[in-house]
Amino acid sequence: MDTTTGRLTYRDATDADVDELVALIESAYRGDSSRAGWTTEADILQGQRTDPEGVLEVIKSPDSRLLTVERDGVVVACCQLEHRGAHAYFGMFAVSPALQGAGLGKTIIAEAERRARKAWDVTEMHMTVISVREDLIAWYERRGYRRTGVMSPFPYGDERFGIPQRDDLQFELLVKPLV
Repeated sequence: MDTTTGRLTYRDATDADVDELVALIESAYRGDSSRAGWTTEADILQGQRTDPEGVLEVIKSPDSRLLTVERDGVVVACCQLEHRGAHAYFGMFAVSPALQGAGLGKTIIAEAERRARKAWDVTEMHMTVISVREDLIAWYERRGYRRTGVMSPFPYGDERFGIPQRDDLQFELLVKPLV
Protein backbone atom coordinates (compact mmCIF):
# COMPACT_ATOMS: atom_id res chain seq x y z
CA MET A 1 0.00 0.00 0.00
CA ASP A 2 1.31 3.44 -0.92
CA THR A 3 1.67 5.45 2.29
CA THR A 4 1.57 8.78 0.48
CA THR A 5 -1.98 8.49 -0.87
CA GLY A 6 -5.33 8.47 0.84
CA ARG A 7 -6.58 10.79 3.54
CA LEU A 8 -6.55 9.52 7.11
CA THR A 9 -9.86 9.41 8.92
CA TYR A 10 -10.22 9.06 12.68
CA ARG A 11 -13.13 7.59 14.62
CA ASP A 12 -13.84 5.87 17.90
CA ALA A 13 -13.82 2.08 17.65
CA THR A 14 -17.05 0.13 18.06
CA ASP A 15 -17.77 -3.45 19.07
CA ALA A 16 -17.78 -4.37 15.37
CA ASP A 17 -14.08 -3.37 15.11
CA VAL A 18 -12.77 -5.69 17.83
CA ASP A 19 -11.50 -8.60 15.69
CA GLU A 20 -9.87 -6.29 13.12
CA LEU A 21 -8.18 -4.24 15.85
CA VAL A 22 -6.89 -7.33 17.68
CA ALA A 23 -5.40 -8.55 14.38
CA LEU A 24 -3.79 -5.14 13.76
CA ILE A 25 -2.27 -4.92 17.25
CA GLU A 26 -0.98 -8.50 17.09
CA SER A 27 0.54 -7.89 13.63
CA ALA A 28 2.42 -4.81 14.86
CA TYR A 29 3.99 -6.46 17.93
CA ARG A 30 4.05 -10.26 17.74
CA GLY A 31 5.14 -13.03 15.44
CA ASP A 32 6.80 -12.96 12.05
CA SER A 33 4.38 -10.42 10.56
CA SER A 34 5.57 -7.85 13.12
CA ARG A 35 9.14 -8.11 11.82
CA ALA A 36 8.07 -6.18 8.69
CA GLY A 37 7.89 -3.09 10.91
CA TRP A 38 10.25 -1.75 13.54
CA THR A 39 7.90 -1.92 16.56
CA THR A 40 8.09 -5.69 16.93
CA GLU A 41 8.40 -7.16 20.41
CA ALA A 42 8.80 -10.69 19.01
CA ASP A 43 12.31 -11.07 20.46
CA ILE A 44 11.31 -10.13 24.01
CA LEU A 45 7.72 -11.42 24.21
CA GLN A 46 5.89 -14.30 22.61
CA GLY A 47 2.24 -15.20 22.83
CA GLN A 48 -0.47 -12.59 22.53
CA ARG A 49 -0.23 -8.79 22.85
CA THR A 50 -3.95 -8.35 23.51
CA ASP A 51 -7.22 -10.21 23.14
CA PRO A 52 -10.80 -9.37 22.17
CA GLU A 53 -11.78 -8.88 25.83
CA GLY A 54 -8.97 -6.37 26.40
CA VAL A 55 -9.87 -4.37 23.28
CA LEU A 56 -13.58 -4.43 24.12
CA GLU A 57 -12.82 -3.23 27.66
CA VAL A 58 -11.10 -0.12 26.24
CA ILE A 59 -13.99 0.50 23.83
CA LYS A 60 -16.62 0.17 26.57
CA SER A 61 -14.86 2.15 29.32
CA PRO A 62 -16.57 5.52 29.87
CA ASP A 63 -13.22 7.32 30.40
CA SER A 64 -11.48 5.73 27.43
CA ARG A 65 -11.68 5.55 23.68
CA LEU A 66 -9.89 3.43 21.13
CA LEU A 67 -9.10 5.82 18.31
CA THR A 68 -9.26 3.95 15.01
CA VAL A 69 -7.41 5.31 11.99
CA GLU A 70 -8.42 4.44 8.45
CA ARG A 71 -6.97 5.19 5.04
CA ASP A 72 -9.17 4.55 2.03
CA GLY A 73 -11.60 2.59 4.24
CA VAL A 74 -8.92 0.25 5.62
CA VAL A 75 -7.94 0.28 9.31
CA VAL A 76 -4.22 1.12 9.38
CA ALA A 77 -3.66 2.15 13.02
CA CYS A 78 -5.20 2.57 16.46
CA CYS A 79 -4.42 3.98 19.88
CA GLN A 80 -6.06 4.10 23.28
CA LEU A 81 -6.78 7.45 24.91
CA GLU A 82 -7.90 7.40 28.53
CA HIS A 83 -8.88 10.36 30.70
CA ARG A 84 -7.11 10.18 34.07
CA GLY A 85 -7.77 13.47 35.82
CA ALA A 86 -5.26 16.17 34.81
CA HIS A 87 -3.61 13.87 32.28
CA ALA A 88 -4.52 11.43 29.54
CA TYR A 89 -3.01 7.99 29.06
CA PHE A 90 -1.85 6.90 25.60
CA GLY A 91 -1.61 3.17 24.94
CA MET A 92 -2.40 0.25 22.66
CA PHE A 93 -0.71 2.14 19.80
CA ALA A 94 -0.37 0.08 16.66
CA VAL A 95 0.44 0.96 13.06
CA SER A 96 0.25 -1.67 10.33
CA PRO A 97 3.81 -3.06 9.94
CA ALA A 98 3.77 -2.50 6.16
CA LEU A 99 3.18 1.23 6.76
CA GLN A 100 5.71 1.83 9.53
CA GLY A 101 8.65 4.14 8.98
CA ALA A 102 6.85 6.60 6.67
CA GLY A 103 5.69 9.17 9.24
CA LEU A 104 2.22 7.77 9.86
CA GLY A 105 2.85 7.18 13.58
CA LYS A 106 4.09 10.75 14.05
CA THR A 107 0.90 12.11 12.44
CA ILE A 108 -1.37 9.86 14.49
CA ILE A 109 0.22 10.58 17.87
CA ALA A 110 -0.01 14.34 17.20
CA GLU A 111 -3.72 13.96 16.40
CA ALA A 112 -4.26 11.82 19.51
CA GLU A 113 -2.61 14.50 21.67
CA ARG A 114 -4.77 17.21 20.06
CA ARG A 115 -7.94 15.21 20.67
CA ALA A 116 -7.05 14.50 24.32
CA ARG A 117 -6.39 18.22 24.97
CA LYS A 118 -9.64 19.21 23.28
CA ALA A 119 -11.88 16.53 24.81
CA TRP A 120 -10.58 16.56 28.37
CA ASP A 121 -8.58 19.78 28.77
CA VAL A 122 -5.61 17.74 30.04
CA THR A 123 -2.15 19.20 30.49
CA GLU A 124 -0.05 16.03 30.05
CA MET A 125 -0.02 12.78 28.14
CA HIS A 126 1.35 9.73 29.95
CA MET A 127 2.33 6.34 28.58
CA THR A 128 4.28 3.32 29.71
CA VAL A 129 6.84 1.57 27.51
CA ILE A 130 8.84 -1.58 28.18
CA SER A 131 12.13 -0.10 29.42
CA VAL A 132 14.37 -2.30 27.25
CA ARG A 133 12.70 -0.92 24.08
CA GLU A 134 15.36 1.78 23.65
CA ASP A 135 14.56 2.40 19.96
CA LEU A 136 10.87 2.93 20.73
CA ILE A 137 11.61 5.17 23.71
CA ALA A 138 13.96 7.25 21.55
CA TRP A 139 11.16 7.63 18.97
CA TYR A 140 8.81 8.94 21.68
CA GLU A 141 11.54 11.26 22.98
CA ARG A 142 11.77 12.79 19.50
CA ARG A 143 8.01 13.46 19.81
CA GLY A 144 8.57 15.41 23.06
CA TYR A 145 8.09 12.67 25.67
CA ARG A 146 10.56 12.45 28.53
CA ARG A 147 11.70 9.48 30.52
CA THR A 148 10.76 9.75 34.19
CA GLY A 149 12.67 6.80 35.63
CA VAL A 150 9.40 5.73 37.28
CA MET A 151 9.08 2.00 36.75
CA SER A 152 6.22 -0.43 37.20
CA PRO A 153 6.48 -4.22 37.09
CA PHE A 154 5.77 -6.31 34.03
CA PRO A 155 2.90 -8.74 34.73
CA TYR A 156 4.99 -11.92 34.66
CA GLY A 157 2.80 -15.01 34.77
CA ASP A 158 -0.20 -13.32 33.11
CA GLU A 159 -0.12 -14.66 29.56
CA ARG A 160 -2.78 -12.14 28.46
CA PHE A 161 0.19 -9.75 28.12
CA GLY A 162 2.56 -12.19 26.43
CA ILE A 163 5.15 -14.75 27.39
CA PRO A 164 8.38 -12.96 28.40
CA GLN A 165 11.60 -14.19 26.80
CA ARG A 166 13.76 -12.41 29.40
CA ASP A 167 13.55 -11.68 33.11
CA ASP A 168 14.33 -7.95 33.19
CA LEU A 169 11.12 -6.49 31.74
CA GLN A 170 9.43 -3.51 33.37
CA PHE A 171 7.48 -0.48 32.22
CA GLU A 172 8.83 3.06 32.32
CA LEU A 173 6.52 6.04 32.55
CA LEU A 174 7.00 8.63 29.77
CA VAL A 175 5.37 12.06 30.06
CA LYS A 176 4.76 14.92 27.65
CA PRO A 177 3.30 18.32 28.52
CA LEU A 178 0.35 19.21 26.30
CA VAL A 179 0.35 22.98 25.90
